[in-house]
Amino acid sequence: MSLASLQADVRTTPFAHATHAAPLSAELCEAALGWMETTAPWRLRVASFYEQWELHLDPYGLPAALQPLLASDTVEALQRLMLAPLAGPSLTLTEVTAHKLLPGQTIRVHNDHLPEGETHRLLVQLNRGWDDEQGGLLLLFGSAEADDVQRILRPTHRSAIAFEISPQSFHAVSTIQGGERYTLVYSFQAAHGG
Repeated sequence: MSLASLQADVRTTPFAHATHAAPLSAELCEAALGWMETTAPWRLRVASFYEQWELHLDPYGLPAALQPLLASDTVEALQRLMLAPLAGPSLTLTEVTAHKLLPGQTIRVHNDHLPEGETHRLLVQLNRGWDDEQGGLLLLFGSAEADDVQRILRPTHRSAIAFEISPQSFHAVSTIQGGERYTLVYSFQAAHGG
């Protein structure tokens, strides 16, 4: 499987993150989106700062055409492209999930940071023809304050962002106004010295 060869755009403000226009192939993204829109086994999850539909991607429940999403060569290529500029090579994939947001759903400001938790996240957006009026913008903040937006990223189809999870990695997703917003979520843990 060939991943995009262009380098990721790495920034340090408001926290270390890398973006890329299309790290996964168009064919794989179309297959994944088609499955998510039709037969994927979504479950609603409600937490203190969000409500969204989720599913865990594992090799036993994933259609054959989508197995490359979990293949070690895909994960390693994503790591080299998106995470190596932020973390180096010492990351282990902990899980791959997918999220679906429907009109009215939002994800409020949070940082994903937990002691001994995952240390890095990589998100791939799967949203054909998305426009700003539909909402669902990824917002990066300089602090926990909702008015401290430092960067706004559209959930453009096939685009990706990777970031280190830290006490400063505040982000949110604006309320969905129309359509369904889909995201693949790769979560990683840094190796601990010892």
